[in-house]
Amino acid sequence: MVRPAAKREAVVQLREAFQMSERRACMVIAADRTMVRYHSVRPPDTQLRTRLRELANERRRFGYRRLFIMLRREGEPSGINRIYRLYREEGLMVRKRKSRRRAIGMRAPIQVESKPNARWSLDFVHDQMANGRRFRVLNIKDDVTLECLAAIPDTSISGHRVARELTALIAQRGKPGMIVSDNGTELTSHAIFAWTKDHGVDWHYITPGRPMQNGFAESFNGKMRDELLNETLFFSLDHARLVIAAWVADYNTVRPHSALAYQTPAAFAAKLTATGLHAALSDGSAFRPVAQTAQPGIQQPETLKATG
Repeated sequence: MVRPAAKREAVVQLREAFQMSERRACMVIAADRTMVRYHSVRPPDTQLRTRLRELANERRRFGYRRLFIMLRREGEPSGINRIYRLYREEGLMVRKRKSRRRAIGMRAPIQVESKPNARWSLDFVHDQMANGRRFRVLNIKDDVTLECLAAIPDTSISGHRVARELTALIAQRGKPGMIVSDNGTELTSHAIFAWTKDHGVDWHYITPGRPMQNGFAESFNGKMRDELLNETLFFSLDHARLVIAAWVADYNTVRPHSALAYQTPAAFAAKLTATGLHAALSDGSAFRPVAQTAQPGIQQPETLKATG
């Protein structure tokens, strides 16, 4: 027994069970009598505890660091150690979900210029509605700014639909230097090959069976599943579109991101555009490297078609 609270409880049990004096009970467990008699004068922090519980209930997959950032934005002056103590005392710890699969192997990084639109990542994530009908979400992410550029839910998303969404996104945001994706049938269709040729975009296909070569998209999918899909019951496709759009807006403009020194992706993108990488990350201690991906996979669509 090391913690004072445990020793105080042990002294009480010894005195009640064996009719020991306080002095004798303290000698048995090697506890100081002044420590046993101590009564905390720390304020109850009722208002702060209430607000911390409210934030934790609103964002049930946030840990104490992100909750601390959210409280700081509201003007709370308490330090992170105090927030962590209250977080533990209130029993707000996030239970980790066991992962089914783990990526194995070495990754060889490819350097990418630190600017918006240097590289986008695409991937699909699946879920189902309350009536059992399944749907999928096409996620498009900027690997440098970590913004979610689009999250398109639908029951079926073909290669032609992916091409249309990318065309609309380029008209709004500009053309990416590279797009990274896996080898799904929608992303290796003739519609995508024609789109890359027409728009002059370098499309990088990861090595089959190596999902962590598309790590930025996989990481985002994990966050979406943990914080949104596993926490929400969707009643219709329209309901899913509204909820997912609201979550994406929150992800880009409100949710603090640890890899960006706990800035939001939108704020980081604005600073990166205005001042460059080092100045954009100067507000916090965390520093993320230039966006990387794994060893090169298949670069040209023609090569993929030739190899089957």
